[in-house]
Amino acid sequence: MKTTLRQSICVVTIFCGLAPLTSAIAHAADALPSWQEGKVKQSIVDFVAAVTTPGSPGFVAPVDRIAVFDNDGTLWAEQPMYFQLLFALDRIKVLAPQHPEWKTREPFASLLKGNVKGALAGGEPAIMQILATTHSGMTTDEFDQIVRDWLATAKHPKTGRLYTEMVYQPMLELLAYLRANGFKTFIVSGGGADFMRVFSERVYGIPPEQVVGSTGKLKFELRDGKPVLVKLAAIELVDDGPGKPVGIHQFIAQRPIAAFGNSDGDLQMLQWTAAGAGKTFCLYVHHDDAVREWAYDRNSSIGRLDKGLDQAQTHGWTVVSMKDDWKTIFPEVGAMPVATASSDGHK
Repeated sequence: MKTTLRQSICVVTIFCGLAPLTSAIAHAADALPSWQEGKVKQSIVDFVAAVTTPGSPGFVAPVDRIAVFDNDGTLWAEQPMYFQLLFALDRIKVLAPQHPEWKTREPFASLLKGNVKGALAGGEPAIMQILATTHSGMTTDEFDQIVRDWLATAKHPKTGRLYTEMVYQPMLELLAYLRANGFKTFIVSGGGADFMRVFSERVYGIPPEQVVGSTGKLKFELRDGKPVLVKLAAIELVDDGPGKPVGIHQFIAQRPIAAFGNSDGDLQMLQWTAAGAGKTFCLYVHHDDAVREWAYDRNSSIGRLDKGLDQAQTHGWTVVSMKDDWKTIFPEVGAMPVATASSDGHK
C-alpha cells in the first residue's frame, strides 16, 4: 500500500589535508549538537574517522566518499502525506477555474469539495491522474517557478510552518559534518527531481545536479523561437525501492559508502550501499516520537518501515530513535544552519 502511494508520487534530490580533517573529526560533538551522546552518534563519528584517517584500514579517498540521503521522512517530514502530493492538491484548486468539467469528474470532484480521502480512495489511478495533471504540460522553467511560489507561502496543516522549515535539524548538521570531512552528499529520493531541485541547495546545501529523483519524460520544443523543455505525463524513472540503485548508477555512477533512509522504499538503496567493497555505513531514521513529530513504522501507509527494521537488525545497521537520539527535531524558524554547496568536498 505504501509503495504504491510513494511510487505514484514519483511520477509527477575536499578533503584539503590532514590538519583540517583531524580537526573536523575531533570536534564532531560540536558539529552534531542536536544529537544525543550515545551509541548512534558515536557510530557516525567512528565511521567518519575510519574512512577519513590516512593510514587507517578503512580509509576511503575523497573522490569515493559518496553519501546518499532519502528526502521524504529522512531530511524533512512526510506526514500527514508527502509534501509533493500536497503541492499537487493545491495546484488542482488553482487550475479548477479552467476546468469546469472537474465538478463532476473524479478524483477532481471530490478534491474540489474538500474530500481528499475520497479522492485518494481511487488508489494509484486517481493519484496518477492528479500528478499528471499538475506536473505536465508546462516548461521546466514554468514548473520551477510554480514550485518556488508554492514553497514561499504554503504552510504545513499541523505546525503552520513553511514546508522548507519542516526539515530535521540533526540531519542538517549531519550533512554539513559529512561535507566538512570530504564527502559528496546526494539526495536519492522517490520525490520528483524537478520538485526537489528547486529548494535542495538553499535548504540542504545540495546543488541541483546532486539530486536524483523520479523523473517524467521531457520534450524539446521551440516556442516563439525560444528553445524550451516541456514536461510530459509519461514516466522516465521511478526512483523508489529497487529504482533507487538504478538511479544511483545512472546519475551518480559510483556506489555510495553511506546511505540514509527511513522507510522500506529505501531498503534497496541501503542494501546496494552495504554490498560495496570496503567500509560502509547505513542508517535508518525511525519515527517514534509522537510528541515532537509523529510515531509510525510497520503499519503506516506513509513511510512504512517494516522490512527495513528487520534488515537493520540482521545487518547491524544504525537505527536512529527520533525520541531518544535527537535533542531537537526541527530548527528554529529562520535559523537553519545550512552549509553551502561550496563546502562539498568535491566542488
